[in-house]
Amino acid sequence: MAAPFTRVYRPFWRIITTTKSNRGVRNVSYTSQQWSAQNVKTAGAASPWALHGAVCVQRLPVVTQDRSPIEEEFMELMQKMEFERSLLADHELKLLDDAALMSRKQEGDYDSDEEDDYRDKDIVTAQDLEDIWEQKLKDFQPALRSQGNDQKDASSSERCLADSLILLVKKDVGSQKLWLLPQIQWQMGETLRQTAERALASLPGADLKATFLGNAPCGFYKYKYPKDIQKEGSVGAKVFFFKAVLSSHKHLPLEKNSFAWVKKDELQDFLKPEYLKQVRRFIMAL
Repeated sequence: MAAPFTRVYRPFWRIITTTKSNRGVRNVSYTSQQWSAQNVKTAGAASPWALHGAVCVQRLPVVTQDRSPIEEEFMELMQKMEFERSLLADHELKLLDDAALMSRKQEGDYDSDEEDDYRDKDIVTAQDLEDIWEQKLKDFQPALRSQGNDQKDASSSERCLADSLILLVKKDVGSQKLWLLPQIQWQMGETLRQTAERALASLPGADLKATFLGNAPCGFYKYKYPKDIQKEGSVGAKVFFFKAVLSSHKHLPLEKNSFAWVKKDELQDFLKPEYLKQVRRFIMAL
């Protein structure tokens, strides 16, 4: 007679747990090795793109823009409404008092005792004050809204005082001379904002102080170098733009062929189409 056969059962949950844990160990080990190899490969290869930090310096408007015809009409309407609803000022009340006093003097029943309070004082009527103010107004010379020839001189930051201006510089890119925003190549150990600040500080012959708006870039542009300057392992540049507002500067004559302060609608006359497309995304006509 054959020996009795005893079948040993193992719980189903233990089978699943053992299988999953073994698979998990093998997968983790494989993934770790694969990640280590990929990390070594990435560290050994240099990036073919050079990083640049650029700054978009804007000179804000100095004077208000000229009013349009509809704005002129609206201003006149508001002035009329304000005049109709307003009360008499102290000066207007004094004018009425002076006129009433003069009319009483011309009448026969004028009482001279009214002048006792002003006998030892110089009497200045409201009309005398208006004459003085009119003379001061004639002597006043308001500042000019434009600087004459500076309107056409793009190297002057005093042009187009009612508009916002953007600083452009001419850079040598291979055998070409292109108008760009001030930019410089990133150096190891500095942030991209510090690179953009250095790009502004390193402009030759320009002493410009600007307030940077934030630590994060506001725009990005990537371009390839011309074939005549491409080197092995160097394809092009990635430019990160930062915005800044001009706070102070010395009125020094800048080189006309190297610097330009232009309005937003004048950028198309200086920048390349692809570069202009990226710059227009973060420039506001203030």
